[in-house]
Amino acid sequence: MAFVEFRDVSKIYQMGEVEVAAVRAMNFTIEQGEFVVIVGPSGAGKTTLLNMLGGMDRCTSGTILLDGNAVSSYNRKQLTYYRRYDIGFVFQFYNLVQNLTARENVELASQICKNPLDADATLDAVGLADRKRNFPGQLSGGEQQRVAIARALAKNPKLLLCDEPTGALDYQTGKAILKLLQDTCASTGKTVVVVTHNTAFTAIANRVIHVREGSVAAVEVNENPLSAEVLEW
Repeated sequence: MAFVEFRDVSKIYQMGEVEVAAVRAMNFTIEQGEFVVIVGPSGAGKTTLLNMLGGMDRCTSGTILLDGNAVSSYNRKQLTYYRRYDIGFVFQFYNLVQNLTARENVELASQICKNPLDADATLDAVGLADRKRNFPGQLSGGEQQRVAIARALAKNPKLLLCDEPTGALDYQTGKAILKLLQDTCASTGKTVVVVTHNTAFTAIANRVIHVREGSVAAVEVNENPLSAEVLEW
């Protein structure tokens, strides 16, 4: 059985008397330990897909499985536990607590988990050994995103979900963040899913899921992904 599986998953929003299908009968699988890129234009359904996989939104129909468990059938309490223990989130705009230091931001996530990783060791791993006592306002955009990644990793989640993680960063910093995510996947065996509109990112993925107009247009498995260090866009 695949680690992640979408079986005929749809998400329909009711806008007054009009039904809007954000996701239509999606089917795909993801294997454990893969670095996955979900790519498509704005409005294709990428973030809706990610929100359903992360337990932040429910599907209208279909089945979502993670590690053999039917996430799509969880009740509200089960979804809270799922988000807390199984999922790590990295967003485009960091979402750090501004009056907490880098270490305190990471510790905040560690405190709600069953088997958290050490906050200092996790910050060391993302290259912030000398920035732990700094507040977000004292850090560059790339450093803030590294804190956000450390915070997500410190939860020791089964799955790391990244929604346009380089969208607010310059070119070189964006490449560094992609390299960090790629290296994290390789060194820890975590399954990492990156959502992006940038088709260049597909070259570094083990698996690419192309999304268009709410549907999966194609799935590619890349036997020889490039290193993010040589990626250009």
